[in-house]
Amino acid sequence: MLQTRISSRTAFSGSTKVASTRPVCRAPVSSSSRASQRVITCAAAPSSAPPAALFKGDLLNKSYYPTSADAANVSKQWYIIDAEGKTLGRLACLAATYIRGKHLNTYSPSMDMGAYVVVINAEKVTLTGNKMLQKTYFTHGNGRPGSGRVETFVQLQARLPERIVERAVKGMLPKGRLGKDIRLHLKVFKGSKHEHEAQTPVDITSHISLKPKNGPGVALLTAEKASAQ
Repeated sequence: MLQTRISSRTAFSGSTKVASTRPVCRAPVSSSSRASQRVITCAAAPSSAPPAALFKGDLLNKSYYPTSADAANVSKQWYIIDAEGKTLGRLACLAATYIRGKHLNTYSPSMDMGAYVVVINAEKVTLTGNKMLQKTYFTHGNGRPGSGRVETFVQLQARLPERIVERAVKGMLPKGRLGKDIRLHLKVFKGSKHEHEAQTPVDITSHISLKPKNGPGVALLTAEKASAQ
């Protein structure tokens, strides 16, 4: 028994092995071929092709997901909006869309993919209907209960017009750690001068949605109805 173990161990210790003579196909094999044996040398085949690049992401989710480099503040675009004669809600909706990054095809809800928005002439923003007298703003003077102050839109616009736009945009941003960070990307100024000329912001005032009867969609709908007839 010991001699049998030593012989079997010696047979598999080398770099060569004896291949099985069992045929792969079902065709009849002669007895002489069964008796013949082949010696196969175990060696890696040389490959001239370069090694394939390894996928370092999630193997179960190969779709695009932005990285921290994509959301870096140094690579963000700057935009400017002129609030003179514009409706507060429509202006804030456009500013929040660009700050959130929903205008980009790389938008991701959990990442800061938006841009910086500068709003000028904040004291000239308007409201519809009787909201200038009906809309109120509540603030705490020192952050303690009992020292609150209620102001109308007209009163706050005369005292601190930047606060009106800031509150409107803040209400359209997410509430959480991400919202606290991206709401700082809004820069509101009283008057037509601002401190960000070096960033060369792009004017997007014309992108504010207008009323349907005055908006650009009226001409498109009219052309579609004419072509349908």
